[in-house]
Amino acid sequence: MIHRLWQTIPSAFRRRAVWVAVTIFLRAILNFVGVAMMIPLLMIMLDRDSIATTPLFSEVYNGVGFSSYEGFVCGVCAAIVTVILVKNIVVIALYRFERDYIYSLYSTLSTQLFSRYFGRGLGFVKQNNSAVLTRNVNVVSLLFVAGVLKPIATIIGEVMLLALLFVALVCYSPMAALLAIVVFTPIMALFYIAVRRRLNDIGTKENEAQRIKSRIVAESFRGYADIEISGAFDQMLSRFSKAMDEVVTLRKRSATLGMLPQMFTEVGLAVALAALLIISLYSKAENMSLLFGIFAVAAVRLIPSMRNILASWSAIRLNAYSIDTMAEAEDMVDAEQKPCNGRLTLNDKVTIEHLSFTFEDSATPTISNLTMEIRKGERLGIRGASGVGKTTLFNLLLGLYRPTSGRIAIDGTTLDESNRREWQNAIGYVSQHVFIADMTLAQNIALGEDNIDTERLNRAIELADIKEFIDSLPEGVESRIGEQGCRLSGGQRQRIGIARALYKGCDILLFDEATSSLDNHTEENINNAIRRLSTNNRELTIVVIAHRESSLEYCDRIITME
Repeated sequence: MIHRLWQTIPSAFRRRAVWVAVTIFLRAILNFVGVAMMIPLLMIMLDRDSIATTPLFSEVYNGVGFSSYEGFVCGVCAAIVTVILVKNIVVIALYRFERDYIYSLYSTLSTQLFSRYFGRGLGFVKQNNSAVLTRNVNVVSLLFVAGVLKPIATIIGEVMLLALLFVALVCYSPMAALLAIVVFTPIMALFYIAVRRRLNDIGTKENEAQRIKSRIVAESFRGYADIEISGAFDQMLSRFSKAMDEVVTLRKRSATLGMLPQMFTEVGLAVALAALLIISLYSKAENMSLLFGIFAVAAVRLIPSMRNILASWSAIRLNAYSIDTMAEAEDMVDAEQKPCNGRLTLNDKVTIEHLSFTFEDSATPTISNLTMEIRKGERLGIRGASGVGKTTLFNLLLGLYRPTSGRIAIDGTTLDESNRREWQNAIGYVSQHVFIADMTLAQNIALGEDNIDTERLNRAIELADIKEFIDSLPEGVESRIGEQGCRLSGGQRQRIGIARALYKGCDILLFDEATSSLDNHTEENINNAIRRLSTNNRELTIVVIAHRESSLEYCDRIITME
């Protein structure tokens, strides 16, 4: 598990981890100093003569010039308070460094996971539930950092502190050190045996239940109209409640197990003190009060440290599934790429040669040995029954899928990963369900651009025949149109899709069933808009997938896929 975890951390953060380890070590030393400072005070309070019998005390007493026992005690108290105050300030600064590292790592991992999921391509996105991917990016990555890496850092720091405390106990009182080992080692072993598998099981089951909840909520809002009309909300709510009950049950179990570290350490402390008391009853040693005091001072930090170790270990087991989720993305390729403003311009034709494509989870090719060409400036219609691969062909033309065999060539240049982005810069695409983000109209039309060219925007709006609608809005192109364009009609969404394609100044425009879900009147208007585009710009290549003959009337050539 440690190897997988280490490999999941980006190399830049692995190098910084060395400095984090140094801060953890320094913090452990400072926390030890805070505890160790109490022992001299304890010795002075229990034995007034220790000022004279202890060389260090006598040197300080005489060197500073104290004249009374009370004055020396006050001076020691002032020194202890000052040291502990400075220690805590430094510890906070060190902890801040560790915290910045942890949450910078979270930001990087979450962004990287988002990028890698996107980089897997359209096939991966379609095969996985979007709600689950969203939870992995936003929640599981945080649990990996805050629920696994941070507890590991806590355990390392506390183990270092315990080691220092143990060494100090051996120096001051071997009996107290031996007692601590005899009592607390079995306590920790018993805790490990009691909860190890249970926490793993709880974490895995809760993650699955949370995924189900996220999926149900996302589906319910996305399919609101169908669910409402079908009266299916009670069913969705019942499924949600069942998953919610599972989460609550598991959370209660994990909360109960979360109390065990405190209970186990308190029992250990009680056993240790009882053992010390019994030893004092049967021992004639004169320093039992000092032994009690030293053990009590050590316990002030020993008990919280052990509790933190046990609680952190519990958190790691509970969130261990997040390691697998993050590690699975290690072999994925980031979608991030250098900005590409170049364009693979279409000058002659697009050639499709012996093209075949088979989905990963299918044994039957969706497209088999297809050969055709798309000539520059032509209006090409593609028709065929549902399921023959028309949309798949478009996704291949768009560079969203890789051919199983054969090739697509633009003016003789094979379309591949090296020029895919340049080719996409030359393509406009309008689907049956145009993607509309919850942004302004202008941002939706100029999708992907931070600095919008107003002149190009207005021209695209004019050509898409949507200016009248936009002018009727109070804020014009700066109007927000809701998630998935919920405030738009079907025809308006399609026109925005057309305007988006035209804003790019594309060489080839692909329409995938763009009017199939529209009424006849709206379909006719959209077709007229496309026809005007075709007439006004004979250099623009248009490829249309459609079932209705009316959407193919203006095409120069029609291909039937079988």
